[in-house]
Amino acid sequence: MNLYVPILVLGAIAVAFAVVSAMLANLVGPRRYNRAKLEAYECGIEPVPNPLGGLGSGNLAASGTGQRIPVKYYLTAMLFIIFDIEIVFLYPWAVYFDSLGIFGLIAVALFIFNVSVAYAYEWRRGGLSWD
Repeated sequence: MNLYVPILVLGAIAVAFAVVSAMLANLVGPRRYNRAKLEAYECGIEPVPNPLGGLGSGNLAASGTGQRIPVKYYLTAMLFIIFDIEIVFLYPWAVYFDSLGIFGLIAVALFIFNVSVAYAYEWRRGGLSWD
């Protein structure tokens, strides 16, 4: 149990920091709310007037404009997540490569296979064509 005490202490410090930061931001932060700040925002898409009142970018097809949110935004985010997760897991593997042996090699081969499946899906859906 003594081996886990530093990890538990670090976890408690992280949780306390997150809670205290959120509470301080709520207490000290400015409160200048307006209608535009309270509306949903879809990255890169300007909000359009909603017939039901206010601005909205949530369901543009239902708002009467006939526009839909492009899948390109979600494919780009998925591509970022694929490569971000790959780097986060491959860097520590590269550091401890010698001590992991054949088990480490097989584990990373399975990991690369899983990432390649996600990459192939992204490629198939057109997430890599920047037109």
